Amino acid sequence: MKLAEARARGVDQAEVAVSHDIGLAATARLGDVESLEYTNDRGIGVTVYCGSRKGSASTSDVSRDAIRETVAKACTFASYTAEDKYSGLADADRMCTEVPDLDLEHPCSLDAPAAIDLAIACEAAALGYDKRITNSEGATVSTHAGLHVYGNSHGFLGGYPASRHSLSCAVVGQQGESMQRDYWYTQARDPQALEDGGKVGRTAAERSLRRLGARSIGTRQCPVLFAADTAVSLLRSFVGAVRGASLYRGASFLIDRLGDPIFPGFVRIHEEPLLPRGLASAAFDAEGVATRARDLVSDGVLRSYVLDSYSACKLGMQTTGNAGGVRNLRIDPGRLDKAGLLREMGSGLLVTEMMGHGTNLVTGDYSRGASGFWVENGEIAFPVEEITVAGNLGRMFERLQAVGCDVDRRGSTHTGSWLIEGMTLAGQDSGG
Repeated sequence: MKLAEARARGVDQAEVAVSHDIGLAATARLGDVESLEYTNDRGIGVTVYCGSRKGSASTSDVSRDAIRETVAKACTFASYTAEDKYSGLADADRMCTEVPDLDLEHPCSLDAPAAIDLAIACEAAALGYDKRITNSEGATVSTHAGLHVYGNSHGFLGGYPASRHSLSCAVVGQQGESMQRDYWYTQARDPQALEDGGKVGRTAAERSLRRLGARSIGTRQCPVLFAADTAVSLLRSFVGAVRGASLYRGASFLIDRLGDPIFPGFVRIHEEPLLPRGLASAAFDAEGVATRARDLVSDGVLRSYVLDSYSACKLGMQTTGNAGGVRNLRIDPGRLDKAGLLREMGSGLLVTEMMGHGTNLVTGDYSRGASGFWVENGEIAFPVEEITVAGNLGRMFERLQAVGCDVDRRGSTHTGSWLIEGMTLAGQDSGG
């Protein structure tokens, strides 16, 4: 109906996105209910193109009058915006023609009392793990389901239901003057695929306890092993540098590097948008363009950028079906697990947590706070904190020595641990 309203107002092109999401989140802390939240959100967004002028408006009111008013506002906004020859819908011949069942909808049967019980039990497993676990930030159970539909004036109309569920726990360990906090979580489309709540709690406790007695180390250069759940951020930084908006704005250290080797030859980075139950799976992107499995990097060479239709037009290229982001990003794992990578590294730093946002995609300069473990002769020696890991992303990618087979599969970006040589650590010399 909204597209019809737009056409009636004489716009050249129009698109509409409709969503309806429902959810439940329960948090328990120290054995009591801390919060219980229900969500029931719906929204309609419309974008119109009058020549090369664009206007957008949205509403959570789905009544007929509200829809008409939203379309009218979008048309009014378009009359005030500057002309932009690159704006408009993606090409009609790029629209998705088949929407396969990707098995994304798995509703959760938990009601509020059951969700509360699960959160309490998860936290209790952490608090009871060891007497050195002295406090908790709580455990949270979250379950969401939704329906998302997109249509445009090319005649495309598609949608799919999807669900997402998670369980997390964060606790504090203390021994003497040393106090450390850590967490663990699990998430999946299907609630049956979640880790057991007791295991989540115990893992959070184990991670907190192993950090007790952490100290800083002196400034030095050494190899660094980024644990799988921290290596994810490096992969996302790579994507940020090859995203269309960064490229056409001149805000990336990888401008004009298409076809160049930027990683060692063993590296392959790819996306799998049609992966069943994938947390970022979709047959079409936010513009209705059909998605497909493809390599961003193969044999270490940058093969493709990450483009929506607007950035593709700005760059004189074709959309890669990435309006809304990459979908199920993967880097091929190697043969070594984390223990094997530690032996390969010999002596250096194992990073298990990153802090701050010290990544400059324009220059590639990288500097972030970190904590983890100092490693000697392939074995963990002691926990470390209050250090900074610094380098340059371009050189870090070139110096990637290995990707582990210890793949973290909990999110939409999957990677094993990354071993990188020759990074700079800045800390306080404490004799470590």
